[in-house]
Amino acid sequence: QVQVVESGGGLVQPEGSLTLSCLASGFTFSRTRMSWYRQAPGKERELVAGSSRFGETVYADSVKGRFTISRNNVNNTVYLQMNSLKTHDTAMYYCNAIGTWGQYNYWGQGTQVTVSS
Repeated sequence: QVQVVESGGGLVQPEGSLTLSCLASGFTFSRTRMSWYRQAPGKERELVAGSSRFGETVYADSVKGRFTISRNNVNNTVYLQMNSLKTHDTAMYYCNAIGTWGQYNYWGQGTQVTVSS
């Protein structure tokens, strides 16, 4: 049974920090590209950060230097460390898992991040 479960969201003040976690099961995590996306109300879902099976990373320009994606292939978890949070980072954050050859594409239910004073 495939599971992709995010956690760690919440309310944080501007310039604060949060770390999101995504625990995955039911597929070969080490051979899977793991990414974080976000969707704000009234906006399209956008890529925040991605990590290839080899640990190569990509980031949206808006989060470069502030967010860090990392993965642990032993405990099947991908993290998103978010620093210097801005009000425009407020969104639902989703974890995504794509197989090496695109043979599967799984999404979590999302975790809400709200940046507000």
